[in-house]
Amino acid sequence: MSPVDVTINDVARAAGVSKGLVSLALNGKPGVAVETRDRILAVADRLGWTPNPSARGLTTRRAYALGLVLRRAARTIEVDPFFAAFIAGVETVLSERGQVLVLTVVPDHEAEARAYERLAVDKRVDGFLLTDLLADDRRIALLQEYGSAAVSLGEPVGGSPFPVISRDYDSGIDALVAHLLELGHRRIAHVSGDERMLHGLRRRERFERAVRAAGLDAIVVPTDFSPEQGAEATKSLLDSAEPPTAIVYGNDTMAIAGMGVAQERGLRLPHDLSVTGLDGSQIGTYVYPTLTTLDNDPAGWGIAAATALLRLVEDGEPADVDLPPARLVVRASTARPPRH
Repeated sequence: MSPVDVTINDVARAAGVSKGLVSLALNGKPGVAVETRDRILAVADRLGWTPNPSARGLTTRRAYALGLVLRRAARTIEVDPFFAAFIAGVETVLSERGQVLVLTVVPDHEAEARAYERLAVDKRVDGFLLTDLLADDRRIALLQEYGSAAVSLGEPVGGSPFPVISRDYDSGIDALVAHLLELGHRRIAHVSGDERMLHGLRRRERFERAVRAAGLDAIVVPTDFSPEQGAEATKSLLDSAEPPTAIVYGNDTMAIAGMGVAQERGLRLPHDLSVTGLDGSQIGTYVYPTLTTLDNDPAGWGIAAATALLRLVEDGEPADVDLPPARLVVRASTARPPRH
């Protein structure tokens, strides 16, 4: 084989790696371990590989767009203020640079994989914003295979070659549980979100740890983060033999749905039941009573994620971002438990 005939496929086959990894290494992109990059470059040099000028132009072209693929029910996104604020933060960054966000909502894993393939292979976007990380998240390897850039909201299990946007929730959840304990609550329940998602699972685990550290039983009802399931979980808790005196919801949307259920049953909030969220959404300031929550700043997530991804795409600089810790915001929905 003459050097002029050597292709990326030949280099990938000889190096024992995927075509996507070879593309990343040869183009100097992030997402490849140092040892792997060195091996690929050595193989390419040995085979006499040289870049094709026209192909190189195609690989470096810009779409001036970022991709966001959401694998959630459309109804859940419709009523969850986090995503509206997050997207607003992303758009704040993109609009200043004349770039756009390509949003795709899909119902399942298969449709999700197809969406990433379509957007990445056709180069419709320059990189992806990864949300709702799973314990076994296939998207990291998939995007490496396609040679795509990405940033993730939260740290994936096993680490990631892509930049990570993080916020410490542990201290905020500890402070929230401590706040309820100081008020005198001893039956505290958690309506958790989808525990297949890392942030839902990690919030539940931190809640359980904080409650058990106080010598109490952890009462948990899992849901899918939707207000419908949040309302049903509230009904189940209030119908139990020993109803909780305080409920911590996995997001503010479920908390507001739970407040509606409690008030419909004639409970006075917060005198008969204390309620908290975990999202810090603005909607919590407009309900009655105003919602105790954690300061999550969804728009700040969007600004940080878009900025980090554009830095990676435009300058090749992968940089993690640590956002300020989620602090406790005490409002009017928590009080001392009722005396019986």
